[in-house]
Amino acid sequence: MIPKFLKKRIFKAPVSTDRTSETDAGPIVTKPYANAPINQLYRKLSGQLLDVAVKPKLLGELPDFDSDEQVLRFYVLQDYSRSNSILIDLQTQEHNLPPALVGVNDAAHNIKENAAIIFLNHPHAKDNQLSPRLSRLVSAVLQYPELKVRLVPVSILWGRAPEKEDSLFKLLTADNWQDPSISKQLFNIGVMGRDTFVQFHPPQDLRTIINDSLKGESAGPNVFDSISEGLVSKDLVSKDLASKDLVSKDLVSKDLVSEDLVSEDSSAKSSPATDSQDTESATTDNDVKTDAEKSPSYTLVAAADGNRELVRMLQQQLTIYLDKQRASMLGPDLSDRRNLVDKLVYSPAIKHAIELEAAEKGTSVRDARSQARGYANEMVNDYSHSIIRGFYKFLTWLWTQLYDGVEVHHFERVRDLATDYELIYVPCHRSHVDYLLLSYVIYKRGLSIPYVAAGDNLDVPVLGPLLRGAVAFYIRRSFRGNALYTAVLREYMHTLITRNTPIEYFIEGGRSRSGRLLPPKMGMLAMTVHSQLRQTNKPVVFIPTYIGYERIMEGGTYIGELKGKPKESESLIGLLKVGRKIERIFGNVHLSFGTPLHLSDFMTKFDVPANSLPSNRTDSPLDEKASAMVDNIGVKVMQHINKAAVITPVSLLSLVLLSAPKAALDENSCREQIALYQGLAQQLPYADDTVITDMSPQEIIDYGIKLKLIERTPHILGDIIQVAGKQAALLSYFRNNTLHVFILLSFLSALVARNGRIKRSRLDSIAEQLYPFLQGELFLYYPAHGLAETLNKKVDSLLSHGLIVELGDDTLSVPESNSKRYQQLQVLATPVGQSLERYFMTLALLAQQGSGNLTESEVVDLCHLLGQRLSVLYADDIPDFFDRALFTSFISALTRLDYLQKDDETGILTFDHRINDIASHAKYVLTPDMMQILQQVASLNEEEITHAITEISNKKQRKFGRKR
Repeated sequence: MIPKFLKKRIFKAPVSTDRTSETDAGPIVTKPYANAPINQLYRKLSGQLLDVAVKPKLLGELPDFDSDEQVLRFYVLQDYSRSNSILIDLQTQEHNLPPALVGVNDAAHNIKENAAIIFLNHPHAKDNQLSPRLSRLVSAVLQYPELKVRLVPVSILWGRAPEKEDSLFKLLTADNWQDPSISKQLFNIGVMGRDTFVQFHPPQDLRTIINDSLKGESAGPNVFDSISEGLVSKDLVSKDLASKDLVSKDLVSKDLVSEDLVSEDSSAKSSPATDSQDTESATTDNDVKTDAEKSPSYTLVAAADGNRELVRMLQQQLTIYLDKQRASMLGPDLSDRRNLVDKLVYSPAIKHAIELEAAEKGTSVRDARSQARGYANEMVNDYSHSIIRGFYKFLTWLWTQLYDGVEVHHFERVRDLATDYELIYVPCHRSHVDYLLLSYVIYKRGLSIPYVAAGDNLDVPVLGPLLRGAVAFYIRRSFRGNALYTAVLREYMHTLITRNTPIEYFIEGGRSRSGRLLPPKMGMLAMTVHSQLRQTNKPVVFIPTYIGYERIMEGGTYIGELKGKPKESESLIGLLKVGRKIERIFGNVHLSFGTPLHLSDFMTKFDVPANSLPSNRTDSPLDEKASAMVDNIGVKVMQHINKAAVITPVSLLSLVLLSAPKAALDENSCREQIALYQGLAQQLPYADDTVITDMSPQEIIDYGIKLKLIERTPHILGDIIQVAGKQAALLSYFRNNTLHVFILLSFLSALVARNGRIKRSRLDSIAEQLYPFLQGELFLYYPAHGLAETLNKKVDSLLSHGLIVELGDDTLSVPESNSKRYQQLQVLATPVGQSLERYFMTLALLAQQGSGNLTESEVVDLCHLLGQRLSVLYADDIPDFFDRALFTSFISALTRLDYLQKDDETGILTFDHRINDIASHAKYVLTPDMMQILQQVASLNEEEITHAITEISNKKQRKFGRKR
């Protein structure tokens, strides 16, 4: 079926009669302006001046061109500008791309253009502002089925300021959504030349674009083929029309051929080769016509009206594409903060919440509105491009002082989504530096900076307003029961999402003190889902992001807090104290962007319909399906963060040395153990997104010494590598960052190592029983129903490295006890031990106290105390034993799997004999001595239990009183 706008008569267009035939045509020729020396001089001088003033930053990857010499390549810019065209020409020269300001001659297809640039909005364009060069190329593609044309859209930003500024200087210098005037463009070059960004987008085949456009317009099977088949010669048209007396012979002469296809200048009707010189020159107003005018003949073209409509459609598509790219870099066109607060307070949703608040509290609507305005002022961001620029320059300096480098992985997948999706960045939370680091990386790579949900504890003098002007919107740490505050926050989130503002929040709710991921907090996630179900604009996609450090500023305070010291409040003095650490060595920092998670996929999976909530309410609850979906998204986000982990030199050193007796190995053994971990991770990668350091084992050791985390002790029989003084607790933090990658290998190694020999079937049975607890603690992504296959692959990997031996009859065994592989097996088996020891200690406490005697919070508090005691007495003060979050995770897993039952009113936990059944598996992994120690530590009489619970309760009340 042919679209209506193409159901026109078909004519022939004039071309050269003495042109070489298509079969004899040579390759496409590109050459400079041979007949325009003034143009060449102008271009050369302009290019030299622009090259001095402008130092553009290239965003994204360079376009990948094929080597076919018969392909015509044109760069597509949105607006005509000589500075833009010269800048693109300089960039193509610098990066060895096909030149932009060079003529393109293709005699076989009647194409002769004086530059390889298409301006979608061109001052010479007529016929309802259609691009002349694009029109000619579309006509040529329709005429010649073999013609290949590639379009490369290009974005250029002279500065990046998405807001409306009140400063004349900023209006003249920063790029926004207004087309630049000549004066502004001059200011751009002079002032913002060092802050210019250029991005070449992937090449697009013009024929494919035309074909797709026609298919979409007609809904037919293949309209492009139909159009091609419908093209007829001028003679046939003439005979047919003349025989039916529908048109005179004059109407089929060359004079009626569409001028918009063969001539864009109303002053002359010459061939396309001639007029192309006079329409889109990027360097001069007075282009000189060439001597290439030939006597006309005829080729097949579509009629004028049809081509105009087609070109208009293609031009609109390209304009929308470049607009989306521009929006992904600039962000939305923002209003000022005061107006945004007013819009929030007077929105229908908040009006309803204010009325409910006034009715419930017995206050006036005016007072409730004033309170809502106060809440909005607390949280709303005050975006300032000048602050952003200041932060960018400061952080560029700071990172060079703190880190050896900032390594970024898998960012292109984010860039690919930025134009068509609402991006929600959900990183793990390791340090206060996370806020700035992630925003810096995104901004530097040319995407719009996200708004970051920050705790109001960071809203301190000096720092608070700066962060609010850069990336932060502040929310209270706790607002349970405050319906009006919740409504304002939900509406603000909804406003940001519907305005396509990228958002970032830390799904863990706080910084991890142990290096493991914390259980996800679902509040912000539920608000995101709630907004999408109220109104759909762009589809939401979550970007799980892994952040890994090799040293962190807060390391010392983290260990102290885990040991029970009160958390220090953020303050200006604390900020100044951090400044003293700038000269220290912090190694590299790693950001890895995980596989995106599309909200629409989860909605399909859980059968949650779009737009299922009222658009003018914030208090509509999520139903059971939507709530289950939110929980599932939270877990998947954590799993995808772990899948994107970066196995750094420091994490490998931590895994190896903390598993060795007395945290020390001879240097040769240390190298071999590091190489073993690298080999295991490479042979059977944890996930496709997981990144492994490419440093050699010796380079890793030297690097750890440079960071002062380990030290080398010379010895006549071989140097000793050991953990540096008081660094063991800190190294456990970095080990825990990537412990999930090796935990199943460690678990299987421990089962074989502790038993000497074990049946595969028995090994699988124990692993399947205990796996859900490891999965819950470390957010392992292997599904339980397919665990057997995963275990077999892990066992095969251990066998291939000689760490275990297969004896036959389905039996696995350790290597010879005096062999190197046996020692390596023992080291590999150690990391899982601490997790299993915590499990056994918790189960022993429950079994001793009996069912129905303790609440969930009391069990967690007691286990935290026991862990502290155990760590000091037996475990070299490693903080893993007294991380409260780990005990909470284990109790939650027991409850989820129905080993524990919790009374909704009292919180009392009840259980049956299955608790002892789980504990019995510990004997296959833990040594008898360790099991006895854990039993003794967990043995508390009634008086000790009462005293401990009372002290914990008093401590909590004092802490709560300080916060108030």
